[in-house]
Amino acid sequence: MTSPKLAAGTAFPALSLPVLSGGTRSLSSARDGFDWMLTIVYRGKHCPLCTAYLKELNAALPDLTALGVDVLAVSADSEARAAAHMAEISPSYDVGYGLTVPQMHKLGLYVSGTRNGTDVEAPFAEPGLFVLDAHRVLRIVDISNVPFARPSLASIVKGIGFLKDRSDAMPVNGTHA
Repeated sequence: MTSPKLAAGTAFPALSLPVLSGGTRSLSSARDGFDWMLTIVYRGKHCPLCTAYLKELNAALPDLTALGVDVLAVSADSEARAAAHMAEISPSYDVGYGLTVPQMHKLGLYVSGTRNGTDVEAPFAEPGLFVLDAHRVLRIVDISNVPFARPSLASIVKGIGFLKDRSDAMPVNGTHA
């Protein structure tokens, strides 16, 4: 079963998750000092492609920070699994855990079951990437049903820079009725 996909140009759902650094984080609200938000949904510890992508995200973080973009990566993994996975990545961004199936559906993500991976303990979200502007409007959305179809983070950084320079004068792409 697939969920209705989030529409570009709409407000992002108000969801929060616990983060490994302690406390909780909103998936749609940038921390103080940032005006835009990048939320990456990754499959979990079991996915070597996610590990590589999250390492690339860590490398792209200085450019995103310079653009005023807050970064959060989230998965359905338990706290223990997420912590073990992040020990390999050493991210400089926040990592949320415990994404539930209803939350996955609310985000319009594809959800896979335990037969869609090895060392999988529960249903998990397939990849998603969401970029929100200063008004919490969804400016970029990329949802995939497989781990090997994700946007280049270098392209995302360039695209955010382009959009931020023009966001007040430019409608959100893909919103023509």
